[in-house]
Amino acid sequence: MDQEALKTNLNGLERKIMMLLNDHKTLKEEMRSIKLENHELRTDLRKRDEQLSNFKNQIKITKIADNINPGDESISELKRKVDEYIREIDKCIAHVSR
Repeated sequence: MDQEALKTNLNGLERKIMMLLNDHKTLKEEMRSIKLENHELRTDLRKRDEQLSNFKNQIKITKIADNINPGDESISELKRKVDEYIREIDKCIAHVSR
């Protein structure tokens, strides 16, 4: 091969290497962005699961409280206390889940 053909091949290889490096850089940045989005989505999912669990607990408690006879004053006080305890327990669970 003559020197001119070697230079042409070398220039072609350099151009291809530069293109590959640019593609690599682009893909690396895209992967970082996707990983960040994935992390954010997983965090949102955990928060929603926690909210759903809290709502389910509140529904169960509401059903229990509704079954109590509302005419008796001591029972309404009991309902109030149970609701307070539930809110406090929910706060503790949320705090421990972090």
